[in-house]
Amino acid sequence: MLALHCLVTVAGEVALWAEDSTLPARRPGKAAKGVVEHPFAVSGRTLSSLVAGLSDEVSMLLPSYPSGPRASPELVLDPLAKRVTPRGEVRLHPWRVPVAKVSPAVFARHGVPRLGDVRTGSSVRFMATVVAFAEDLVGRGRVLPTIAHEEDGLVARWRPALSGTDSARYARLRDAVPPVLRAAQVDGLVGRRAEDVLRPVLDAFVDSVARSRLAGVRLGPSGTSASAGRALLVALTGDPLLDVPAEQSARLADSLQVWRSAVEFDGPVRACFRLRAPEDDSPTLNWTLELLLRAVDDPSVMVPAEHVWKGDGGTILRRWVTRPDELLLAELGRAARLFPDLDSSLREHAPTGLSLDTEGAYRFLTSAAALDQAGFGVLLPSGWRASSGVGLRLTTTSRGTAGTVTRNSVLGKNELVDYRWDLALGEETLTEQELNDLAAAKVPLVRVRGRWVQVDQRGLAEGLAFLERSRTGQMSVGEVLDLASMPPEEEGLPVPVVGVSGSGWLADLLSGAVEAHLEPVETPEGFTAELRPYQRRGVAWLAFLDRVGLGACLADDMGLGKTVQLLALEAMVREKGKRPPTLLVCPMSLVGNWQRETERFAPGLRVHIHHGADRLAGIDLADAVGEADLVLTTYAIATRDAPLLATLPWDRIVLDEAQNIKNSASRQSQAMRSLPARHRVALTGTPVENRLAELWSVMDFTNPGLLGPLSRFRARFAVPVERHGDEEAAARLRRITAPFVLRRVKTDPAIVDDLPDKLEMRQLCTLTPEQASLYRAVVDDMLAKVEEADGVQRKGLVLATMTKLKQVCNHPAHFLGDGSPVAGRSGKLARLEETLEQVLAEGERALCFTQFTEFGALLVPYLAARFDTEVLYLHGGTSRAQRDAMVRRFQSGSGPAIFLLSLKAGGTGLTLTEANHVIHLDRWWNPAVEDQATDRAFRIGQRKDVQVRKFVCIGTLEERIDTMIESKRALSKLVVGTGESWLTELSTKELRELVTLSSEAVGA
Repeated sequence: MLALHCLVTVAGEVALWAEDSTLPARRPGKAAKGVVEHPFAVSGRTLSSLVAGLSDEVSMLLPSYPSGPRASPELVLDPLAKRVTPRGEVRLHPWRVPVAKVSPAVFARHGVPRLGDVRTGSSVRFMATVVAFAEDLVGRGRVLPTIAHEEDGLVARWRPALSGTDSARYARLRDAVPPVLRAAQVDGLVGRRAEDVLRPVLDAFVDSVARSRLAGVRLGPSGTSASAGRALLVALTGDPLLDVPAEQSARLADSLQVWRSAVEFDGPVRACFRLRAPEDDSPTLNWTLELLLRAVDDPSVMVPAEHVWKGDGGTILRRWVTRPDELLLAELGRAARLFPDLDSSLREHAPTGLSLDTEGAYRFLTSAAALDQAGFGVLLPSGWRASSGVGLRLTTTSRGTAGTVTRNSVLGKNELVDYRWDLALGEETLTEQELNDLAAAKVPLVRVRGRWVQVDQRGLAEGLAFLERSRTGQMSVGEVLDLASMPPEEEGLPVPVVGVSGSGWLADLLSGAVEAHLEPVETPEGFTAELRPYQRRGVAWLAFLDRVGLGACLADDMGLGKTVQLLALEAMVREKGKRPPTLLVCPMSLVGNWQRETERFAPGLRVHIHHGADRLAGIDLADAVGEADLVLTTYAIATRDAPLLATLPWDRIVLDEAQNIKNSASRQSQAMRSLPARHRVALTGTPVENRLAELWSVMDFTNPGLLGPLSRFRARFAVPVERHGDEEAAARLRRITAPFVLRRVKTDPAIVDDLPDKLEMRQLCTLTPEQASLYRAVVDDMLAKVEEADGVQRKGLVLATMTKLKQVCNHPAHFLGDGSPVAGRSGKLARLEETLEQVLAEGERALCFTQFTEFGALLVPYLAARFDTEVLYLHGGTSRAQRDAMVRRFQSGSGPAIFLLSLKAGGTGLTLTEANHVIHLDRWWNPAVEDQATDRAFRIGQRKDVQVRKFVCIGTLEERIDTMIESKRALSKLVVGTGESWLTELSTKELRELVTLSSEAVGA
């Protein structure tokens, strides 16, 4: 297990280094006094194989015991290894560490290395945050050119222009610089200041990001003589060396410094401008712009300019500045560059403010954002809100059913509805008189319903012209939904649509309230599961969208039965008549689960599995698909075979674990969207994991074009919501997606009463080809020997074989014990990752039980790196003090969310009610033992419903014994006993039937 870190060298380079948990934690011999080699740092050769960079060594100051450096929190040590607890006082000590150096520009371009089982430290994650800050600054244009002297000569660079909220963000980053990032030793035992590390790196990141975005910019012909300005542009977009005479470069540098001083501001006191609107009963429309000085670190301290000139306000401000009057004049001069109307006040002896007409007030309002970004305070009239512009509001009237949507309602995207267009200003729909008054206004700033708003006069004129042409008429439901989603200006409408409303079932669809008005469906004939009330509502919702041909995203929490609801839908619609088949795409680890669940709950559905090296193609596949109701395949196969699958007729395409297409630019996501079908359904418990763009990708699969192109979605929703916390944009997105996303969580009042306190389920997993090969080898070896063995020898052989087979089902590295890589080799591990990913995304906690201590030790470092979080592990070698500390941390609710336990050590005597997920990674032959382990979470004090998952590999010994246990659970003690000894009594024929691997066990 490796932990990757970085630091910034004295020369400003980013240096990557790593710790190795397999190396000794201390140097042999006496405590080191000088700078010696770090004992468990990755060697330069190993580091070079992991990350690109210039190999070197640096001296670092690290917290250390007398015997060696202290391990970082991210380094996961072998939980089974016996270690000597370090003693002595922790002090900073220098160590020589191999590093791979890269320039900040290279780091900004390539980002954090992604290295399998390697866990990234806080310093690497912090640098990724700094890169993101630089990208945000460049994206918003908060950068300015500058000229500086470097080793190669005079150069032009892009530098961040920090002011206002950006200055506050920078200050928070500076305060959060991890100590290890500035651990490069300087002058003996002196480290580096956070400012000395952060500012040069941020400057370099900004310059790199800006240049990458300007790459390929063509400046056009230079003419007969190259100017200094053109030389600056060339240096800012290409080679940074500035080729201009010294006199011109000095003038250019002065001009750039004046430009920067007008934008940046870091002083303790700044000018503030307060705009006051005319009183409602005022005979004139004069606005007042007041001048004030305001303390930056105490915004409540505001002194009007009048008091500054009189001197009675100076005593308040002198704790920050000695001459407030001179500062006010300097600030006015700086602000006049952004709002030229202030020039007149500079000609006054003691300016206190400006009187503005409506046009002047409008000019100030349009300059307010620039003044705020430059560091000035801006206070606008109470209730002022820049209008979202003139927009169209559509009101529709459905000719269909006005109330509940019944199962027999005949709806469709082509049904016609009556419509009426109105103009709106922001959220306000305007009357005819208000429209006439606005059209007659001479300036964009007008008073509407007692509030001053900004009006786009051109948009108003175009909107009025549109109303004259087509105020009323008819359109299809499909057109209404397109307009309700995100109507672009370029689709033939002169101004944006700001609202769509309807009546009857269409109103329910537009408001997202369809589920509340649907009639719950009855359980389909031949469907063996008993649907819970919320599941019947879910099936009715899916059936409604199926009838109107609109895609659906069923986003219920884990454990609420998305599989059962989809199968019920399939059984229900197919009992009404023959349809083309449904293509269901899922992760490889779930193919067997879908096959078994279909056989169990909807045995009447004909299933064809399309995966494996020998899968059908051409006419054979077309024939098999034609005879099937449900075709199961994996994301990998569907991506590879997309051109072939696209030629087949599909009634419906279903994506299970639809977060697999969250990256819309990936080949897999594009392939899924290219498959044609009448209806599309996405099943996922986590429609949004990290970014809103993931929701766009899922929604663009279910209803192509619903949210418009990704670029517009980012501009309208992702950036406002993610970067600025825009609640209005978030609410608008919820309104748009609500009709097509059904999200129920286990804590919903309408759900919680339908759920049992403990929900138990089998999670069926497929073996990888490597696992299947090992499994067959173990079985063949046993069957060859068992015929010749008898008595104790035969019993021992059978028991040893059972253990080996369970190890193979867990992971090849568990069986082989060779320390080989973990990732991508086990179907059971893949399913565990998918489950834990959803658990962590929902902010919940899980207990994972295994009967094999070595398997738990193998999982701890892998899961820690995979999810970048600490993983607790309790096993037989854990001391009582360590066990109690783990339980306290887990039960505190703020400790690690994943707790691995060996079945014997953690299966009894513990209370772990903070977990509401229990996962049995490998099956114990006695279900009572598993039940005891489950009761660590399912006991008094548990406030949530507990979900219990038992992992079973399809077609293996695990599945056959699981079937026996479940079918005779009431008599399990009589049938199975307390262990595995009953297996030794089986005949050779019975053993062969029990352990032989079936053809369906292997995933694609």
